[in-house]
Amino acid sequence: GAAGGTGVTPAKDALGNEVMAKEYLASKKPGDHSLVQGLKGDATYLIVKEDGTFEDFGLNAICTHLGCVVPWSEANNKFMCPCHGSQYDSTGAVVRGPAPLPLALAHLNVDESGKILFSPWTETDFRTDEKPWWT
Repeated sequence: GAAGGTGVTPAKDALGNEVMAKEYLASKKPGDHSLVQGLKGDATYLIVKEDGTFEDFGLNAICTHLGCVVPWSEANNKFMCPCHGSQYDSTGAVVRGPAPLPLALAHLNVDESGKILFSPWTETDFRTDEKPWWT
């Protein structure tokens, strides 16, 4: 379930409509990384795993170097920032600078009605084993 119901934000599409899990997954292939509106309206990646389910996190698409939106490169299997060449792996961990920090995480849950919900990630960042820089 959602983390105590505080700070929970439904994922929204480009038109501001709430994104429903079943319909979304039916329209995407395993390995898909597509953008929705997440926490604070920030561009956030929904990631479809190889088994056709969601990763339990969303990734903020804002590069930690100078704030460009980082596109997913399917051909290279990583996020590649067009501004200054920073690269992130599929979990948002930095694999090439100048970006100093990983992409921010948000928890992803699906509620009883099938809505995709994001909530703040405040515990340890599993990629760095440190306190999240974005909290």
